[in-house]
Amino acid sequence: MITGRPKTPIILSDEELKQLESITHSRSLPYGLVIRARIILLAAQGSSNRLIAEKVGLSHQSVSKWRKRFIQQGLSGLYDEMRAGRPRSISDERVAELIRKTVDTKPRDGTHWTIRSIARETHLSRPTVHRIWNAFGLQPHRQRSFKLSSDPFFIEKVRDIVGLYLNPPDKAMVLCVDEKSQIQALDRTQPLLPMGLGYVEGVTHDYVRHGTTTLFAALDIATGQVITRCKNRHRHQEYLSFLKHVDANVPQDLDIHLVVDNYSTHKHQTVKRWLAAHPRYQVHYTPTYASWLNQVEIWFNIITQKAIRRGTFKSVKELTAKIDHFVKQYNTDSSPFVWTATADSILEKIKRLCQYISETEH
Repeated sequence: MITGRPKTPIILSDEELKQLESITHSRSLPYGLVIRARIILLAAQGSSNRLIAEKVGLSHQSVSKWRKRFIQQGLSGLYDEMRAGRPRSISDERVAELIRKTVDTKPRDGTHWTIRSIARETHLSRPTVHRIWNAFGLQPHRQRSFKLSSDPFFIEKVRDIVGLYLNPPDKAMVLCVDEKSQIQALDRTQPLLPMGLGYVEGVTHDYVRHGTTTLFAALDIATGQVITRCKNRHRHQEYLSFLKHVDANVPQDLDIHLVVDNYSTHKHQTVKRWLAAHPRYQVHYTPTYASWLNQVEIWFNIITQKAIRRGTFKSVKELTAKIDHFVKQYNTDSSPFVWTATADSILEKIKRLCQYISETEH
C-alpha cells in the first residue's frame, strides 16, 4: 500500500553519479556530507524516505529535507549553508593595532611579545590574541637563523654545483663529501623508562661522556647510497685516508666529482697532491656559509635523528657499531634525494633576502 504523496523521482547524470560515489567513499570529507550523498544514491535507486532513514540512521524529516535540497539545487545543495554567527566584537582598527604592535615593537622587559604580555598591553583577551596571531601567521616566540655567503664567487659555485645535481656528467659519479665531527658516545646515568600507553619514553637529563668519533661520509647522488668511515679525529690525515677508502670502493673506470665545503683539511697541501696524482677526481667547493648546498648534510640529519641523538652508548666502539649498522641497513633500501631547485631560483631567493635586509636597515 502506498502512503503519502508520490515523491519526485531522482535521475542522476553520469557525472553526478560519479561525484556522489566519490563522496561516499571519501575518508577526508565531513561525515554529514558523506551521509547526504548516500541518501541521494539510495533515493535514485528508488528507495523510500522511510527505508533510507532506517539505513543511514537519520529521521524521516532529515532524509526528506536533503532529497528536496538536491532536487532544487543539485550537488551544491548537499553542502552546509554559511551561518551568520555572532557579530564581531573586535574592530578592524584594534586588529590592525595588535598586528602593528606585534611586528614593529618589543616589550620593555623582554625580547619578544608573548600572548599574555601583549594581551595586557592591548586590553584584549588571550584567546583573541591567539586567534588573530594564528590568522595572520604571527609567531614572535620563534626565530629562523640565516647566514649570507660572502664568497666572491658565490654565483659561479652555485651554478656549478646545482648543475651537477640537475645534469650529472656522463660516465662519472657525483659524491657529496663531508664529516660530522664530535659525535659523542653518551650514556644516561639511569636506565631508560620505556614508552607506554599514555606516556612517552623517559630519560635522565644528565649523562656520562665516553668519548667522541668523527663520521666521514660520501653520498652518491645517483643512488642515495653512502660510503662512510668513523675516525678518532678529523685532521687532513683522516680526510685523506677516507678519500683512499672511497677510491677503493667506487668503479675505477668513472670520473669522480667531489662536492665539499671549504674546511681547511679539504684544502691541505697533502690532500691536493693526492688529488693531483689522481686526475679522475674533480673537486667542487661549496660557497662559504653555504653547506646547505651539500646533499650529504641531509643524510647527516637523517642519521642523527634516527640513530644517534636518542641513542645510549657505553663506549665509542658501541657508537661506531651503531653507525655502521645504520649505514648498512640504509644502503639496502636507499634512494636518491630529489633536488628540484635551479640555480636561478636559489639566486632569486637570495636576492629577495638581501633586499629585505637592506630595507630593514634603513
